[in-house]
Amino acid sequence: MASFTKIRISLLVLAASVLVAFAGNFYQEVDITWGDGRGKILNNGESLSLSLDKTSGSGLQSKKEYLFGKFDMQLKLVPGNSAGTVTTYYVKSPGTTWDEIDFEFLGNLSGDPYTVHTNVFTHGEGKREQQFHLWFDPTKDFHTYSILWNPRHILFSIDRIPIREFRNQESKGVLFPKNQPMRMYSTLWNADEWATRGGLVKTDWSQAPFTASYKSYNTEACIWSSGASSCSSSQSSNGAWLTQEMDLASQERLRWVQKNYMIYNYCTDFKRFPQGVPAECTTA
Repeated sequence: MASFTKIRISLLVLAASVLVAFAGNFYQEVDITWGDGRGKILNNGESLSLSLDKTSGSGLQSKKEYLFGKFDMQLKLVPGNSAGTVTTYYVKSPGTTWDEIDFEFLGNLSGDPYTVHTNVFTHGEGKREQQFHLWFDPTKDFHTYSILWNPRHILFSIDRIPIREFRNQESKGVLFPKNQPMRMYSTLWNADEWATRGGLVKTDWSQAPFTASYKSYNTEACIWSSGASSCSSSQSSNGAWLTQEMDLASQERLRWVQKNYMIYNYCTDFKRFPQGVPAECTTA
């Protein structure tokens, strides 16, 4: 119990410290790509909103492409009865054999927890879902959702607290996204055929428009342009994020989150994989 309390206090301290705003400007960093005015850049580029009604959702993408990076976004998710809605925040490459690293936030009835859905695609193949509930209400305030993607691993974090790691295990035959540049995307859309309790709870359109709020988008990344990376072949000039690993404290927080808040892990779904779970689940 003492260890549990100690970790929870450290998480709360980290959550408070992360609310310091970053300097990203949405006018400079993203384009709203669909939604017919339902996506709006506000406050001279300091904030942004995406909305969904019965006619359409909305979405954005980064102006730049990246080959490895650390992506931070502060989000405040759709409040109230958000059942049927999905808010996404992810990075993805184009094409039919794409790479993709996903945060998806599955709405729910008012008072029930959001489901945070994560996935990693390599060469068009996913099926690596892990899902979590949260230790806070993501609709009451902004929280920072981060994707770290470097040659060593992919790390999903919330308020600097790691919730999932996908390591590079190419030496053992596991594909890892490393060759295809990606853009950052975010969308808000209706998926009531599956999003909430497997589609049992439908979107209540009397609650529309549904709105998610954004601020403080920040990247530390290798920009991909004209077939070349902005990062030097000398890694010392590229920033610590490019070789960042988890320290012991981060590993302890990761175990705590997964023990207390993980609600689905593909690596333990033996009914789904009767011939054996994927290789990354069993290799060290």
